[in-house]
Amino acid sequence: MDTYHDLISQTFDFPTADFTVQENELQFHGIDLMALIEKHGTPLRLTYLPKISSQIQRAKKWFADAIASTGYTGSYSYAYCTKSSHFRFVLEEALKNNVHLETSSWFDINIIRTLFSEGKFDKQKYIICNGFKTEEYKRDISDLINDGFVNCMPILDSPNEIDYYHDHVREKCNVGMRLASDEEPRFQFYTSRLGIRYTDAIPLYEQRIKDDPRFELTMLHYFINTGIKDTSYYWSELSRFIHKYCELRKVCPTLTTIDIGGGFPIQTSIQPEYDYPYMVSEILRTIQRICAEEGVPEPNVFTEFGIFTVGESGVTLYSILDEKLQNDKELWYMIDGSFITNLPDTWALNQRFIMLAVNGWDKKYKKIQLGGLTCDSQDYYNAEKHIYQVFLPERRPERDPKPLYVGFFHTGAYQESLSGYGGVKHCLIPAPKHVILDRAEDGTLKDWVFAPKQTAESMMRILGYQQ
Repeated sequence: MDTYHDLISQTFDFPTADFTVQENELQFHGIDLMALIEKHGTPLRLTYLPKISSQIQRAKKWFADAIASTGYTGSYSYAYCTKSSHFRFVLEEALKNNVHLETSSWFDINIIRTLFSEGKFDKQKYIICNGFKTEEYKRDISDLINDGFVNCMPILDSPNEIDYYHDHVREKCNVGMRLASDEEPRFQFYTSRLGIRYTDAIPLYEQRIKDDPRFELTMLHYFINTGIKDTSYYWSELSRFIHKYCELRKVCPTLTTIDIGGGFPIQTSIQPEYDYPYMVSEILRTIQRICAEEGVPEPNVFTEFGIFTVGESGVTLYSILDEKLQNDKELWYMIDGSFITNLPDTWALNQRFIMLAVNGWDKKYKKIQLGGLTCDSQDYYNAEKHIYQVFLPERRPERDPKPLYVGFFHTGAYQESLSGYGGVKHCLIPAPKHVILDRAEDGTLKDWVFAPKQTAESMMRILGYQQ
């Protein structure tokens, strides 16, 4: 096991459907990454649109297959959670797949209005309005309902939220209710700050919803922060939620739907780590079993997948600028970007991504640590952040003038939102160029620049030095 290619092939079941190597250079979904680097430079952010559609279709198939195999009597609907990525190219790609939308702030409503005005969103689609509601958010939700968006559904997050809709909604309206889930034991608090307490759910319905002919409670929602995982915590919270659905369904015949918040995880290793079809089947079986015990109909199921929808479409590419041996064993490769500013989840959450060399697969490898450009000591990526030791090909600039390039894969969710797209970054590290990738009908790759690399002039204007 001498070369980097040997290391990856013998450590993982490689190549995969997504990752292959040709002429010692990495290909991602058949995309020649080195050709894109030579065309656009680094640091470089890529979004591969076909992956968004394929993720949606995969999940729809898993649920369809599970409904068929279990005999589940409810329907399934897919909603995209917009907060994972609000960009137009993401929303437009997702909407090609007949999905609904889940919102979390008042500004989402502006996006929906724009898409509707362009004929890309219609008034029949569900708009699941989640989150704690500010005055602006409640106003815009009410306006959508009054303007004929018949499936715009406010999900009540606190008991007094319904008062605003009583005063401002004129049309008949479906509403939902979010239940406050218990957090994982490792949290410093027991119950989520968001949602209605379990004990308040039935009194809220009976006292403030039931007798108003404008409102029907049709959806019950819960959210698990860790996402859908095969853990005792997850199954316990799901079971508790379904029991409450059954209890509420017995007094509220309009309650027909549950919304399972907290989505599927994305792949963070070359090796598959998650059995999606099994989890879907077990979720439906759990609902079936409890509903049968309680004698209530099986509900229709919504999911609101955000990270799962868009995460695996993203790639972030860097050049290795130099290497530094800081003691006898800590070898640093310095990238031409920053983890704190470009991939903030690696810094804030110790999130790992798939990390692979783009070129140099025929070279020997070294155990390394990756360092970013900011002055912050936390701007790094190593085995502490990654479940495996970090290895990359050796650099031999005296023999090979071509730089070594490294790619982080499945970085499409949250990173630009959290790092502040178009703003001022730590140590004024510029945002990388962002390129969108798509396939023509004949399968050829198309690429276009969504945003150029951030310039000094743009930052000077933000900071007030230029008008």
